[in-house]
Amino acid sequence: MSNFRHYVKLARPFTMLPPLIGIISGAICAFGSVHNPDPSGRLTLAVIVTVTLGSLCAAVMNAASNASNQIYDLEIDRLNKPNRPLVTGALSVPQAWRFTWVLYALSLIPTWLVVVYPRSSFGERLFAPLSEHSTFFIYLAGVIFTFVYSAPSLGRTKARGVLANLTIAIPRGMLLKVAGWAMVAHVWYAEPWYIGLIFALFVVGASSTKDFADIEGDRAGGCRTLPILYGVKKAAWMISPFFVFPWLLIPLGTQLQDPRDPSVAILTGNGTVLSALGVMLALWGSYTVYLLVRDPDSLAKVENHPSWTHMYLMMMFAQVGFAVAYLV
Repeated sequence: MSNFRHYVKLARPFTMLPPLIGIISGAICAFGSVHNPDPSGRLTLAVIVTVTLGSLCAAVMNAASNASNQIYDLEIDRLNKPNRPLVTGALSVPQAWRFTWVLYALSLIPTWLVVVYPRSSFGERLFAPLSEHSTFFIYLAGVIFTFVYSAPSLGRTKARGVLANLTIAIPRGMLLKVAGWAMVAHVWYAEPWYIGLIFALFVVGASSTKDFADIEGDRAGGCRTLPILYGVKKAAWMISPFFVFPWLLIPLGTQLQDPRDPSVAILTGNGTVLSALGVMLALWGSYTVYLLVRDPDSLAKVENHPSWTHMYLMMMFAQVGFAVAYLV
């Protein structure tokens, strides 16, 4: 039981909620869109099971990513996070690696069975054509991105300034939404990628909020984050537009024509709800920017600055808001 508690701490379960909500939100958007392949629009048991499976896999993959990142960041965490189980010696690095690989397997292998309508039986899903297993390949890309971010042998973009932000934004912003969509509908439309782009642009800036309090350890570990490269004040101004601009793409998407089907907009959810959501998030983002730039030095003095909390809350509010817009 003692080791179990340490493994839970290694997985950081509180960070598993955003990807779980993101997958469910993406699936609901696909279900309520004009691209739902089931002409009856039924919420069947197969759809529910598929989305449940996919969302749990996303949460487990996030836990695996957290564990592998702590392995690669062990020396940095000795300064920034001295209470983590690898730093304290509560878990060994080999134990952490075994735990990580088990979680990656549990998060990736089941997604092979995530195939959209009209495939329904186990056999149909298992032996569906390769082109229909898009969810599996999206999740595989997510695994690769986690190692590109952390592993020195694959580039360790975490140490490479804005590349770190992009490596986080693509899987946790773009691909997360597309993966959720892929559990219900095909991804060869502009809509899921446009939604994913909105979240990716937000994460490009928002992901840096955690870097300000970690400057000492990151600098010692050779990580060239934005606050280290440009200073606290300039970095705060650099990430500020990403808290506002992406949300303005939501009402825009309700007006732009789908390039494949000009008879519908790119975003096919409820236009009024989506527009209101975009405006609310842009205003919320503006307030968060105010918190960022009014006293940039405070970002480096506290572990969890209010802007970090607002970033997580905005992300989850946006996920829920999109789901509502495609259900009403």
